[in-house]
Amino acid sequence: MAQRNATLSLSNEADIQLAISSINSYQVQSNRSAAAIYNVSERSIRRRRAGIPARRDCQPNLRKLTQREEEVIKWPANFVKRTDSLRTCFNRAYDRQRALCEDATLIKRWFKLVEEIKAEQGICDEDVYNFDEAGFMMGKITTQLVITGAERRGRPKSIQPGNREWVTLIAAISAAGWSVPPFLIFAGQYHLSAWYEEDIPRDWAIAVSDNGWTNNELGVEWLKHFNAHTQARSVGARRLLILDGHESHQSLEFHELCKENNIYTLCMPPHSSHLLQPLDVSCFSPLKRAYSREVESLMRNHINHITKLEFLPAFKIAFYRAFTPANICSAFRGAGLVPLQPEAVLSKLDVQLRTPTPPAAALPEAPWVAQTPSNARELKAQSSLIRERVRQHKSSSPASIIKAINQLKKGAEISSLEKANSAASARRRRSKRRIQKHGVLTKGAGEDILAQNEAD
Repeated sequence: MAQRNATLSLSNEADIQLAISSINSYQVQSNRSAAAIYNVSERSIRRRRAGIPARRDCQPNLRKLTQREEEVIKWPANFVKRTDSLRTCFNRAYDRQRALCEDATLIKRWFKLVEEIKAEQGICDEDVYNFDEAGFMMGKITTQLVITGAERRGRPKSIQPGNREWVTLIAAISAAGWSVPPFLIFAGQYHLSAWYEEDIPRDWAIAVSDNGWTNNELGVEWLKHFNAHTQARSVGARRLLILDGHESHQSLEFHELCKENNIYTLCMPPHSSHLLQPLDVSCFSPLKRAYSREVESLMRNHINHITKLEFLPAFKIAFYRAFTPANICSAFRGAGLVPLQPEAVLSKLDVQLRTPTPPAAALPEAPWVAQTPSNARELKAQSSLIRERVRQHKSSSPASIIKAINQLKKGAEISSLEKANSAASARRRRSKRRIQKHGVLTKGAGEDILAQNEAD
């Protein structure tokens, strides 16, 4: 019976239509007779006469577009795949004020001003500095995938473990390729002893404010920090400090201190820091990426809440990875400041027509060189590559080697987890005595206060 139904289900649609036509013209009296004459399914005849189309002509309920419409929609993506000179990428929201300030005339005036100031004040390239602020959020460091009721709309919310805290970094870099020690601003009123037991350089400075943001007073304190670390390294009589129009950079005390120490400040045009500020061009983005990788490492070790004590070692690693001499020199070069090249910025403003560059010849694959991984993430990447190469080796079974690699990776992950949890436990056990209210302390000054307290 099943075989008979399967055979009937393959009836030719043309024969079904002939059967229906014969019924409509009264050549055949019934559906059963027409089905027998034309060797088709009686049920199919009844369905067609009732207006139900063949399955191949049916539009599934879940399908909203016709085949032709789908082909039209997919055409752009297929065209990009066929054309080697094209590629797709994600765009990003762009501030309208920034777009309006991307004016070639305004940019040219800026570079003309920089050139005139350097010539007038006798400022050497090595004495050109840029400084700015960057913020880091602390608290819970990951979103979570959760299961909720199907009728719920919007994203579910979870209670944060305490208020989210903000840490501000004030960074400064020199066109000579070095950076001023970081100036960090924590939210709070007191300096705690545990901060100064972390393994950070003695010349790093930590300040506190009610919300972790900078203000006029801390702006002046940072300028003193900047002067202390740059005065002895000055080549000429004056230093040029390029900054944005933040309120803390415009106070009378700030400018008076600059004047006393032969620091000439130059404010960039508004809404143009993404093009003209070296820190934004080539330093802050690598810093944020490196810090994100450190946060991911903490998450892998089941540390899902960042406090000031977890922030300091993670930030230290990220800072040294991002603020390299190569990145700093690239930042000034990309901003067109040192060497003075306005075209480095002007070329980014407009998209110009050009002849597509012919595709380069495929380069031979570089031989793989084993490297000693420095953390569990790098070990995972190395082990994945080794496993793939072992699988491609066909002269022997790779099962035992792959098993050994997996065991090695698992052992490294366990070791990393134990190390991270041990460090976290040690931080939690540290005394958090208040050692100073408000103000700024370097790591060295904080250590000296702790040593003096122990001696007393």
